[in-house]
Amino acid sequence: MAELRLADGEIWYETTGVTDGDPLVFIHGGWMTGDAWAPQIERFAEDYRVVTLDVRGHGRTGATDVDEYSIELFTDDLEALLAALEIERPVLCGLSLGSMVVQEYMDRHPDGARAAVLGGAVRSMPPVDIPGGLKSFWSPLPALSATLSVSGSAGTFRSMLYSIRATTGEQWLSVDAETRAAAIDDAGEIPTGEFRKIFDALYRYDPPALTGLEVPTLVVHGDQEAPLVKRQGEQIVSAVTDGERLLLSDSGHLVNQDRPSAFNAATAEFIPAA
Repeated sequence: MAELRLADGEIWYETTGVTDGDPLVFIHGGWMTGDAWAPQIERFAEDYRVVTLDVRGHGRTGATDVDEYSIELFTDDLEALLAALEIERPVLCGLSLGSMVVQEYMDRHPDGARAAVLGGAVRSMPPVDIPGGLKSFWSPLPALSATLSVSGSAGTFRSMLYSIRATTGEQWLSVDAETRAAAIDDAGEIPTGEFRKIFDALYRYDPPALTGLEVPTLVVHGDQEAPLVKRQGEQIVSAVTDGERLLLSDSGHLVNQDRPSAFNAATAEFIPAA
């Protein structure tokens, strides 16, 4: 493992696999860590230079000095890491929050990625269009802060999962009890202040249109994903010029963990030759 030093903190990252192989960079979901990609690291390290990181506020990176997080800031960190590792045109794989980071990166650098794989792909939170001015007016952040003060990070994350499940009727996060428990444990390790900053980054993000973007993009959702999130995946695929969408059965939001073999096979087939 290693740490990238920045002016306002340090970002934990790890490189595995073939040193001179084609770069494959994984960005995890909200309140998780780079370990969420363990099935993919095991599969692709034999052939690729695999890079994982813990986004600031998460896992081994932990808290940083800035008072406010944003998807744009997380993308700045990705840019800094790629520059430090001298990586050009990687294949970028993003899960949930990580899919937002990948979309932001592609919008900034239309030729900066060889391909993108977006698991549990989401464009905004909540996954509906809310005018910018109204978003701040309807902000759930005061209620979230109150819940955090009473229930802590794990309890707040669990409440969020129950709320989503109540609207979808599905095991939204994951169909596997151990996977859900591990995700809750990861969230519980995050200090409440950092939890709120991560939520704020997700809530405030205004996604790019991606219209006409030529980066080959694969969107993968589980069949038990929230319907509005699936719709956002369709929007991504419709916007880019070379987009594909895959729906995997018996899987939820953490589709790469629920169906690792199928996810890995689809990713391997989709990645273009160097």
